[in-house]
Amino acid sequence: MSERTGNDRGRQGRGGPKQGPGKRDAAGLAQQLRGMHGSSYGRYKSLTGTWSFEGFTLDVQKVQPDPYAPASRCEVRVDPATAGFPTGLWSNPVRARALAGILVRTAYRRLKDSKLRVDAGYQQVLDRSSCQVVDGTVVLRLGIDMPGKGRTIDGKQAEQALCRELPETVEAALRWSTADQRRVREFVDSVEDTDALRRALPEHGLVAFVADGSVLPRRSGVDDRPLSDGLPFTTPESLRVDIDLPHRGRVSGMGVPEGISLIVGGGFHGKSTLLRALENGIYDHIPGDGRELVVCRDDTVKVRAEDGRRVHRVDVSPFVSHLPTGTDTSDFSTDNASGSTSQAASLVESVEAGASVLLLDEDTAATNLMIRDARMQSLVAKESEPLTPFLDLIRPLHDQQGVSTIMVMGGSGDYMDVADRVLMMDAYRAHEVTDQARALAQRPTGRHAEATDFPAPRQRVPGPRSIETERPKVRSRGTDALTLGESTVELRAVEQLVDPSQVTGIGLALVTCTRSGLLDGRRTVAEILQAFDAEVAKRGIAAVDDRYVGDFAVPRRFELAAALNRLRSLRVVSFRS
Repeated sequence: MSERTGNDRGRQGRGGPKQGPGKRDAAGLAQQLRGMHGSSYGRYKSLTGTWSFEGFTLDVQKVQPDPYAPASRCEVRVDPATAGFPTGLWSNPVRARALAGILVRTAYRRLKDSKLRVDAGYQQVLDRSSCQVVDGTVVLRLGIDMPGKGRTIDGKQAEQALCRELPETVEAALRWSTADQRRVREFVDSVEDTDALRRALPEHGLVAFVADGSVLPRRSGVDDRPLSDGLPFTTPESLRVDIDLPHRGRVSGMGVPEGISLIVGGGFHGKSTLLRALENGIYDHIPGDGRELVVCRDDTVKVRAEDGRRVHRVDVSPFVSHLPTGTDTSDFSTDNASGSTSQAASLVESVEAGASVLLLDEDTAATNLMIRDARMQSLVAKESEPLTPFLDLIRPLHDQQGVSTIMVMGGSGDYMDVADRVLMMDAYRAHEVTDQARALAQRPTGRHAEATDFPAPRQRVPGPRSIETERPKVRSRGTDALTLGESTVELRAVEQLVDPSQVTGIGLALVTCTRSGLLDGRRTVAEILQAFDAEVAKRGIAAVDDRYVGDFAVPRRFELAAALNRLRSLRVVSFRS
């Protein structure tokens, strides 16, 4: 079940069921918990509502009906006078998000061995429902598996968690007077610097930046922390750029200009490691992550092949001119896309959603959509080959649609013909080899281009019946899949998702967009996404869902679009030019 309060009274709702005797304060809560020890588990429901503690309020929003149900949910509010955080720490949305990011991590460490738990996230500093700082008020949202012995209440453990551990955590983690003030300032300033660096990219004509000294390798495929002995990044002098930041001052590193950039090199020399760091450059990272000053433009999208995905009414004609079945490729649908058609659809959908930078890795791309060399052109005539390789569309995609590409390529030298720059990774060290690549590109291969145009994507209009809105179940399966009502949306190939809370946020946002009328059968996908972004800028997490009491993070428009496009119930009702 999705985690909404039973009477939809909202995040700030107060009241709830009629209360039992006793004061609704910390002492009254402790007394009530002791008094219900050994009682039937259902008596926990009487806790619903607001309790006043010294320095904060506790709102018990949802109580689980039995020990095996999803955790109960509660919300702590610390008013500005008590929290005491200086205005400068939350004076703009970026700093407020950063402050919430360190507060929730501090609370998480305090509650590590408690029955209370809080969604603190990982290396990225996301806009989370679990902690918000709004005009100086600190809001912390937690889950708790209410203690029980079988189906009876363990009031002593509940009292320990709610009346001792929680107040101690609020005192230690959510107040300026008890905070590690230097660490808090460094955290907030670091995030603001990262955001400022990302915002500075367009004015410098860049799509990405990697600072000198950044640590790109991770500990493992399942541990996103920096490799302890990872080689610090060193910038090739020909690509060096200096950018001034509000707190660090001037930083120096590798700027990746707009256009077409290849990352080449031998196997296991760091090509994909660099690309993975760039695909994560859309996020701000915690201090010490090693990628604090590795950024991409915020409209950067990683694309890959995805056998078996659903594609609904996408114009893939730039990549697929015709099919033996006679299917119209300008209005293409399938429930089981091949590697090439799935990648073609994802590329077009990304441009439709507003991407200005695409990231690709040949290891996860469809080979027959990436390249058709001279020998294959001679053997298989173009009229017999429906696919137009990305090699021939990457340049018009930039020149006509303004979309840059950064691509890892180790197997096809033909891409040197269209590249603006070539970066070689050699033993995890970066070297620019553009001049050598251009010299090699002068040697004729006999290959000829098969396309010169990349038209603007047709704008699709999704129908509102695509998404169930009558209290649909919203649940993430890690970052691999979203359960939305009776549908499962496979997201394993959406590689810029980094946190299950983002997946929950996507599901909630899709429902909210439909309920609020943003997805109304008249707006295009791009218009829906623009309107959603505007609502987030105006209302924050409430734009995703203002009644959900579980954990979620605000999703980017591109992952929201990716989920919508993979929804098997999606129905596109028309096109707009």
